[in-house]
Amino acid sequence: MNRRILLASFSLLALAACGGTKTNDGKTLTVAATAVPHAEILESIKPTLAKEGVDLQIRVFNDYVQPNLQVEQKQIDVSYFETKPYLDQFNASRGTHLVTYAGVHVEPLGAYSRKWKSIAQIPNGATVAIPNEPSNGGRALLLLQKAGLIRLRNPNNPLSSLNDIATNPKNLQFKELEGATLPRTLGEVDLALINTNYALDAKLNPVRDALAIEDKNSPYVNFVVGLPGGEKDPRVVKLIAALRSPATKTFIEQHYRGAVLPAF
Repeated sequence: MNRRILLASFSLLALAACGGTKTNDGKTLTVAATAVPHAEILESIKPTLAKEGVDLQIRVFNDYVQPNLQVEQKQIDVSYFETKPYLDQFNASRGTHLVTYAGVHVEPLGAYSRKWKSIAQIPNGATVAIPNEPSNGGRALLLLQKAGLIRLRNPNNPLSSLNDIATNPKNLQFKELEGATLPRTLGEVDLALINTNYALDAKLNPVRDALAIEDKNSPYVNFVVGLPGGEKDPRVVKLIAALRSPATKTFIEQHYRGAVLPAF
């Protein structure tokens, strides 16, 4: 399907998702997702689930907060867009009770620039934009450390903040911004740390365009998430089986060519 048409249809679904209610007909399963790659992957399994009696309804969001809140409030059955470090931080800060059901894929976070061709070219005093929430902000700092630009007090802490930078030899200047806006800052900053879903949506190719990127051993797996006990729902069982099937693994490998990696 043409991606432009697909994303347009996702946008209509997103409008429908706002203030929507969950359908309890025993067949419909609502899933909150971001457009790329989550909703695309879900679209690929929709025919399979239909044959198994599950009407998969994809609710597309462009942020990481509302999907979880609507699942917590039982407006949507499950979400599929986030990593466990993000979920843990979200539960702790929001008082929610969501749990992971099954891991599906990894989206390697990357460092992008329109001004420089390599990490080595990043100048003294460069401006670096990173996500403004704790889990992805910490993830960005870990990648900058791996690239040799900074050193953290605890080099393994996934929730490191700017206050945890021990050495910053190039005197990098940091901007903490909403993750979805980071691709739009590339003309204004020297380097931006961007989640793959937002990079793909901005027509960036993580394999080709990232100056530094997480590898296949990244612990940041994207999970199907819901309320405790929901993983036993027959509809959810079928969803997870389809998402972790050989057919989905092949779809991810062929469609994203290394920009998204199967985690099963």
